Amino acid sequence: METNPYSPNRHTGRFAIHAVFFPLLIVLAFVTFLASCSPKPVNDQVEHENEINVAAAANLADAFAELGEEFTKRTAIRVIFSFGASADLARQIENNAPFDVFASADVENVDRLEHKGLLTDGTKKLFARGRLVIWTPPGARFFVKTLNDLKRSEVERIGIANPEISPYGRATVEALRAQNIWAEVASKVVYGQNVLQVKQFASTGNVDVAFIPRALAKDNEGLVVEVDERLHQAINQAIGVVKESNRQEAARKFVDFVTGPEGQQVLERHGYRRP
Repeated sequence: METNPYSPNRHTGRFAIHAVFFPLLIVLAFVTFLASCSPKPVNDQVEHENEINVAAAANLADAFAELGEEFTKRTAIRVIFSFGASADLARQIENNAPFDVFASADVENVDRLEHKGLLTDGTKKLFARGRLVIWTPPGARFFVKTLNDLKRSEVERIGIANPEISPYGRATVEALRAQNIWAEVASKVVYGQNVLQVKQFASTGNVDVAFIPRALAKDNEGLVVEVDERLHQAINQAIGVVKESNRQEAARKFVDFVTGPEGQQVLERHGYRRP
């Protein structure tokens, strides 16, 4: 027998279902709201506290990769690196980038942040002195052995980090000016944003020779010729803890490790000198 769609019994069943279903929805919504407001699990908090974000100059890429691993082994604190030009990283910190430590390729950018009150008092330290080299990649048509070789016709393109933001780029221009050859080679220069990019230019054949940190030049790759330090200002490098960091203790431990005996040994193995 067909049920009458307008029968009272049909309406009563529908209302009964709604009466049960809607309160359930309200309860589920309330539970979901409470869950979203509850604190994070302890494990998540520990994981967050046991890591730091380090803004580091591009020249430190290889050395800090090893140094970070050693630091984590000893402290269980994971290190996340962001490598770039020192001036660019300093500007990011000025714009509230969430870094805990700043390791620069110079002292000036660290000094500027300190003077602006953006570094934790007493944490600024010198940690290394960089060395500038001329690097001719493997398979080059002509290997550059002296600065004067840059004037030869075989050298058509010279890779240099942007001297406006890179301490190694500034040191390169200072050395070329001191050698009185800047005017002759300036037209050959190809600028990179940082020293890692300059090395990539040379590795891919986009430049014939590159001025890079000794720390990025491997002994078994091409020809490495160190630039006389007397031709440019010393490339002293500084480090400090960012004041807005909420991981002050872990950040201080990293700075202490970099400037301590173990950290200095790692840096020396990568071609740095003590500041």
